[in-house]
Amino acid sequence: MRISKLLKENDYSISFEVFPPKPGASFDSVMECTSSLAALKPDFCSVTYGASGNTAGNTVKVVKYVQDELGMTPLAHLTCVQSSKEDIDKVLAELKDAGIVNIMALRGDLPKDIEDLKTDFKYASELIEYIKSKGDFCIGGACYPEGHPESPDKQSDLENLKRKAEAGAEFLTTQMFFDNSIFYNFMYRVRDIGIEVPIVPGIMPLTSSQQISRIKELSGANLPPTLLAMADKFRNNPEAMKQAGIVFASLQVLDLISNGIRAFHIYTMNKAEIYEGIYENVRSAIGR
Repeated sequence: MRISKLLKENDYSISFEVFPPKPGASFDSVMECTSSLAALKPDFCSVTYGASGNTAGNTVKVVKYVQDELGMTPLAHLTCVQSSKEDIDKVLAELKDAGIVNIMALRGDLPKDIEDLKTDFKYASELIEYIKSKGDFCIGGACYPEGHPESPDKQSDLENLKRKAEAGAEFLTTQMFFDNSIFYNFMYRVRDIGIEVPIVPGIMPLTSSQQISRIKELSGANLPPTLLAMADKFRNNPEAMKQAGIVFASLQVLDLISNGIRAFHIYTMNKAEIYEGIYENVRSAIGR
């Protein structure tokens, strides 16, 4: 099913993200994760893609498994940094042959220390427009409630986001955030600028105190005092930290539901028990 249709028709939508193994690594862990979560009947499963295309083949393999073996709706990530039009054409042909219609179109992180950077696509909006010209795909894009780290200001970031919608993005998924008030403010500004496509909040459970520095480095996301206090209190108790992270993420989702949000995307880091814990805490609220 097209995810844009699913988001429009379902009372509530809940989904999760996994990442494929690196080339040469075993598929066992990602297959085990997706297989166990399929029993909970999520609305879709997204599969990430290496910024330089180094997991492209594995991404296609996992989305085919999700669709053909598990009966779930898959969302294949596709990044354009370090990809030529020929590279993108090859992946699109593989997805089309496999019957995959949903694509998350991303620029991807700029690789470090690469002198010969491919420049067929500079922005995700260009990739979205290109994919749209190649077939009847349902295309999603990313958005950043706290602003993209490379944007000079939030207004410029919103204008770039509008270009994605105008290029053909049918839905958007947010980068992680931990303060729902930031998301609500973002939604007001998004609608005010004229972006009307569905926006799915991306929820990252902070289940390890070591994640804090990494999250700050990657996204610069604001971490509320409550979450920082949990990380400090349970830094030497991994099981308690995991439980605290699941509870905090569950409260985020429940607050979002209370404020009229109907779709949620959980970043699982390939750990099925994290999604299972959140799902169990919110299932009654979403009528499952």
